[in-house]
Amino acid sequence: MTWTEITRCQHDRRGLRYASDCTDAEWALIELLMPGRSKVGRQRKTCMRSVWD
Repeated sequence: MTWTEITRCQHDRRGLRYASDCTDAEWALIELLMPGRSKVGRQRKTCMRSVWD
């Protein structure tokens, strides 16, 4: 893969806390696979995105 100005912007991770954190576009795909909130019991206090990151 050759780095061009377009691909360099697509893979830029400078705005993230860690290089392994997911971008908003990546999270939009992953969020669909995460378990939904339960209708019984306590409500979730933890943000699933922070767990994933």
